[in-house]
Amino acid sequence: MSLFILNNELLFPPVHLAEPDGMLAVGGDLSTERLLLAYRLGIFPWYEGQHILWWSPDPRFVLFPEELKESKSMKQLDRRQAFDFRTNTAFREVITNCKTIARPGQESTWITDEVRSAYTRMHELGYAHSAEAWQDGELVGGLYGIRLGKVFFGESMFSKVSNASKYAFIHYVRQLQGEGVRLVDCQVYTPHLESLGAQMIPRADFVSFLDEFIP
Repeated sequence: MSLFILNNELLFPPVHLAEPDGMLAVGGDLSTERLLLAYRLGIFPWYEGQHILWWSPDPRFVLFPEELKESKSMKQLDRRQAFDFRTNTAFREVITNCKTIARPGQESTWITDEVRSAYTRMHELGYAHSAEAWQDGELVGGLYGIRLGKVFFGESMFSKVSNASKYAFIHYVRQLQGEGVRLVDCQVYTPHLESLGAQMIPRADFVSFLDEFIP
């Protein structure tokens, strides 16, 4: 297989031509138009050094909102209202925390200044959203992603207090389900999201869902 080099033309190669690890193309830009096209096709960006890499892994890690799992400990936090859940009140702060927070085994972040600017622009246009956990007036956890039709594409999460990001995720998935969202894209496997009900599905099925759930 060959890695595709993108230019200024607004297109992507078919996702079935991706490498076995999911890498599909390199280059292009992070314009709103290109990002929207990518998500509609089942593709997402990930930086490596100075290069924008575009990915479409197979299988794809997703959560169907009705299959959300909540542990006993999280239910207890819920009953105590351990955090104040909010949406879209501090988007730039959420993505900045996702960019800067230390992660075990990860020396750098894919969220460059260019990524932060691109997704902040998407937020201003109504495509990117944040879900937030607050405690004593401080933002202590959250996540952000893209909403298109009945699909939410999760991008990154952070937590400064134990279970804060999980709390925000659970509450946001419930909210999305109430708004008619049918699919949450988690991109690649993590044990954290698997414990919340996420599962692997074939990329072909994922793309079919996108065709069905995004107008």
